[in-house]
Amino acid sequence: MELKPSAHADTFARDHLPPAHAWPQLLFELPELAYPDRLNCGTELLDATIERFGPDRPAFRDGAGGVWSYGELRERVDALAHVLTIDLGVVPGNRVLLRGPTGPWLAACWLAVMKAGAVAVTVLAQQRAQELATVCAMAEVRHALCHADALDDLAKAEVPGLRITPYGGTAEDDLLRLAEAHTGPYPAVATSADDVALIAFTSGTTGRPKGCMHFHRDLLAVADTFSRRVLRPRPDDVFAGSPPLGFTFGLGGLVVFPLRAGASALLLEQATPRALLPALAEHRVTVLFTAPTAYRSMLDTLGPYDTGAYDLSALRRCVSAGENLPAATWRAWHERTGLRIINGIGATELLHIFISAADEDIRPGTTGRVVPGWEARVVDPSGRPVADNEPGLLAVRGPVGCRYLADPRQGEYVRDGWNLTGDTYVRDPDGYFRYVARADDMIISSGYNIAGPEVEEALLRHPDVAEAAVVGRPDERRGQIVVAYTVPRDGAVLTEEALRTFMKGELAPHKCPRSFVFLPALPRTPTGKLQRFRLRDLE
Repeated sequence: MELKPSAHADTFARDHLPPAHAWPQLLFELPELAYPDRLNCGTELLDATIERFGPDRPAFRDGAGGVWSYGELRERVDALAHVLTIDLGVVPGNRVLLRGPTGPWLAACWLAVMKAGAVAVTVLAQQRAQELATVCAMAEVRHALCHADALDDLAKAEVPGLRITPYGGTAEDDLLRLAEAHTGPYPAVATSADDVALIAFTSGTTGRPKGCMHFHRDLLAVADTFSRRVLRPRPDDVFAGSPPLGFTFGLGGLVVFPLRAGASALLLEQATPRALLPALAEHRVTVLFTAPTAYRSMLDTLGPYDTGAYDLSALRRCVSAGENLPAATWRAWHERTGLRIINGIGATELLHIFISAADEDIRPGTTGRVVPGWEARVVDPSGRPVADNEPGLLAVRGPVGCRYLADPRQGEYVRDGWNLTGDTYVRDPDGYFRYVARADDMIISSGYNIAGPEVEEALLRHPDVAEAAVVGRPDERRGQIVVAYTVPRDGAVLTEEALRTFMKGELAPHKCPRSFVFLPALPRTPTGKLQRFRLRDLE
């Protein structure tokens, strides 16, 4: 499709979009996806929401009792945007790195970058100097807003020409101190709907990150499809969760979705499973976003249904994404809480969730059905659709598509107008999609195709297994054998013999692990995704 005239003075992002022929087909069939040519998502998420609901509703909560109203949030965002353009010289299209713990000020910085027409590059607080240097080089970042407590690694990255402005500290040039000198509304830049708003970097489960470029309309499109049609938030909802804002799962679930709905978000600096449960109870959280591993971990702390140590009676929506949700975890959470987890699959390349199901539509063990506004099918390696109940590659298209930042891997992800996510799936005749494995995680042993997640789910049914991951080990006779890496629950004593006996009762013999390795923890990215390639390196 033809791009609209850009408002960017710095044209780097648009200049580095993939060529038009390498884009996936985009779909805008829902009426709510008919966006105007000029669109600033910061204005839509903040100013337009205030027009609908007024300025006095709570927008962000900080976990320590602080509450920002929508009106207060807009005053702070506008002041920050004035600093960006007047004091720091940021022009539309400049990339602005954002680094800090999850909290209202980091979210406000992101909104200010949107209203200023710049491009947000939000990174994880845990990323180290070399990782930060790589991101800054790939996106040619020249401005950074960094929390005062997280400056060291960014300084060590030694990015040429990078201007670092701290926030939340005591320095004379602290962003928040500079903002005190600015009052009054900020006239948001009239960006094009297809101006790049953010560059999100993949979380590194397979090596060198890829920069995924998303437009202003894309931020609204994921809210107007998954959030509006499946999650169905209410203005009185309180969102919370564990994913950081540098992860698009967190950006959507903790900023974009609540603001689009006029709701509020509890932004926790520490959102481990141990910290989440008391926060959910104290702040009467109604919508939770986290990963399957966290749900399973929280189950260890919860008591039986209605008798637990934490009052979760306000909670009405639980969303899981980031990795496959085992049916055993879904059922255990439902038994303990009475709540049905909304499973979903998303991708950094597609910004957020595109297959999911809620309420009575949920079928445990499946990811769900295609979210309204999207299309999905299962194809063979040549791109031809396969029959229902046959495994193949998941292909998706919708209002958002993969646009890598000057990366030859664009041609691997997008084929014939479809986004190929790298996942093996099965579609049943009712339109439900069931996850089989990552396409590169299939284990072939003695001629059998063995899906690692199926073996992992069986392992997790053992009461003393807290986490499990399965990989293939090269074997001269069988090609590969199944190796199970397991993390025992606290205080539990697991033996290889006991697990082998258990697994023989759960799976066909050819699927049972032939080797067991016990670890204190599994290797994960800062966003919680399992890094199977590190386990393969061990092999």
